[in-house]
Parts: sequence; C-alpha cells; structure tokens
Amino acid sequence: MRKALSLAVLLFGLAAAAGAQSPVLLNAAGATFPYPIYSKWFDVYHTAHPGVQINYQSIGSGGGIRQLQAGTVDFGASDGPMTDEQLAQSKVKILHFPTVLGADVPTYNVAGVSGDLNFTQKALAGIYLGTITKWNDPEIVGANRGVNLPSADIVVVHRSDGSGTTYIWTDFLSKASDDWKNKVGKATSVNWPVGLGGKGNEGVAGLVKQTPNSLGYVELIYAVQNSMPYGKVQNASGKFIKADLAGVTAAAAGAAKDMPEDFRVSITNAPGATAYPISSFTWLLIPAQITDVNKREVIKGFLKWMLADGQNYNEGLSYARLPKPVIAKEEKAISLIQ
Repeated sequence: MRKALSLAVLLFGLAAAAGAQSPVLLNAAGATFPYPIYSKWFDVYHTAHPGVQINYQSIGSGGGIRQLQAGTVDFGASDGPMTDEQLAQSKVKILHFPTVLGADVPTYNVAGVSGDLNFTQKALAGIYLGTITKWNDPEIVGANRGVNLPSADIVVVHRSDGSGTTYIWTDFLSKASDDWKNKVGKATSVNWPVGLGGKGNEGVAGLVKQTPNSLGYVELIYAVQNSMPYGKVQNASGKFIKADLAGVTAAAAGAAKDMPEDFRVSITNAPGATAYPISSFTWLLIPAQITDVNKREVIKGFLKWMLADGQNYNEGLSYARLPKPVIAKEEKAISLIQ
C-alpha cells in the first residue's frame, strides 16, 4: 500500500513538473504604435524563458480590440483606451496596463524643405479639416519665417485602418480645435474630411516618403527609423516642441500623480512649457479572468518583467519609461488577473 501510494505521489509530482515546463504559446494583436518595443520585448523574454512564445500581430488598435472581444487572441494592445461602450460589449472584464509612453509626429515631404517646420495647433487642425490646403498658407508661413514654402497643394495622409495612432492624433486635434471636435471627433477610426489612407504606421510613412508635398502622422520611432523629417508642434503653453523623450515624459508628469484606477487617461495637449502635445500612454488589454492557469501565470509574469527589466529597452527605441508611481500602481493591479 505504501509503495503504491509513494508511486502515485511520484507520478503526480512528475506530471506536475512536466506541466510546469510545457511550452506556452500566447497570441496577441493590436497597436502598431508600440510594435517596435513589443517585438523587442517578446524576443528578449523568449530568450530568457524559452518555454514562452508570444506571437504579436501588428494590425492596429481597432483590430486588436475586436480580436480580443471575439476571443481569438489571449490579449490585445491599443494606443487609445477602450471606451465604456466597448468595455460593456466585452464578454469578460478587460484590464488596461500602460506599457510605455510615445508620441505622434507630423512628418512631411516638401521639396526644398529639409529643416524642422513649426506647426501651430490651428494649422494642423486646418490641414486635416481641409480648410488649409496650400503649403504657403499664412498660418504655416507665419510660424516658419525665412523658410521658402511652395504654393503647392498639401497632400494629406492618414491611417486607413482602425488605429490607436489615429486616436492619439484625433484626441489632440479635438482639444486643439472646436471645429474638429464637433465635426470629426476622436476615435481609432474617423470619417476623414480629406486625404489618402495608408495601412499602419508603415503605410503612412511609405505614402509620405513617395508623395511630394505630403503631410502625415506616424509614431516617433517610425519617423526616426525611416530618417523622415518631422516638425515641431505648438503645445498648450504656445511653445513649439519637437518630440523627444523629455517632452513625452513632461506630458505625463501630471497624469502620473492622478492616474485613475483603470489607467484610462489622456495626456494630449498637457500643460507645461516643455510638454510635447501629441503624447500618449499605450496599453496592453488583458482579460481579468483567464481560465488557462499556465497562460494566466505567464501573462502575469511577463507584465512584472515588462514593468521592471522591460523598461530598460525603451529609450533605445524612442519610447519614454513609465513614471514610477504608475509602475507601482500597475504592480498591484496584476493581482486582479484571476
């Protein structure tokens, strides 16, 4: 009897050990905005944890939210927080976990212009509303004294897919312009008054590079990686700020102190002389209930790693680190995943 019991205990122990070591595959999808850092993180984490493989589809925030709601991925990613309506439509409760801070930048392809252009908030709103149509419009010329701007038509480029990058851009325009707020609004996908559509940050960057006299918006790292010029943007204090890590961090300073419990917050057009106005957190969207124990523990383990070691990779890819108070709140929130 004792031998049989001992054998049963041994077999149970071996089975448990085998289960703990079995490979775990996670499928995720969503935002293109943080794809460079997510790709880096998932590769590094797999190297440190060979039994964990995270496959991420960079399909845009809208697609990531839809796949998460449909249950076809283990978690999603978005640059715009889910709306109350989207959360209510989800089959399970969804938690938001901020991952990094980044920025949208206006990138352009104007013949004879190689330096940094200044864009007032009125200019960017007017260009995307279709009320400012020429590069030598007084609103643009007035902010760029000494720059020889052509009389050419501005070719406007925007995202064609549901996009968190678009959410950030339109969230900023809604704060910069009442006309934009009332006529178009903010969302991951909007009815654009004018322009050509490109899929993903990659698509917009490609269109701008190949289209003379164009202007589009991309995540900062895409402009940097593709050696594309990008302009300074007028902030809430009236200063023209070029996107960099310091400006993005400054934009998050206020939100870090008063971060809501669900982490859904906007930091576009934040106050402060040094704040870059088109900055944002980006989020992983994690189900609060995960029935697969192995997947649940791997996701929680990855989130803990992301908030600690993972942040060390941010600056090299032009993302700002999360503020320490936000990290502390997130570490506690991981326990909500059951």
